[in-house]
Amino acid sequence: MVRVPEGEPIELDLLLEAVVEGVLVSGTARASLTGECARCLDPVSDEVEVEFRELFAYPESATDTSTDEDEVSRVEDDLIDLEPLVRDTVLTSLSPAPLCSPDCQGLCAGCGVKWAELDPQHHHETMDPRWAALRERFGRIEEEN
Repeated sequence: MVRVPEGEPIELDLLLEAVVEGVLVSGTARASLTGECARCLDPVSDEVEVEFRELFAYPESATDTSTDEDEVSRVEDDLIDLEPLVRDTVLTSLSPAPLCSPDCQGLCAGCGVKWAELDPQHHHETMDPRWAALRERFGRIEEEN
């Protein structure tokens, strides 16, 4: 999982425009990210830059009758709360499975060691548990012979 570390600043570049229905906020948000590779669990760091545009409607504007209450952001007491907009925009741009490199092979399911550090012939003998009883039975016969 990748995230913006707690307390890490998010740099905003904003343009606020007065329009008939309210205030149109446009801009970009930039932040540093940290997390873990989804395949090998090595630390990952990156930067994200996202663009956004949102209308904050004035109280008692025409948007009150044409939209649901939670459909459009609102100007409240002459203030605009950008936190939900920035948080949602940044969160939806994050990769659900970040990788330390595009060719990361991950970890061996048998021993948990990174594939990049293992010998190319590395493998674990696995047997389908449904056949284990037959192997035990026939394995004993081979041992007797």
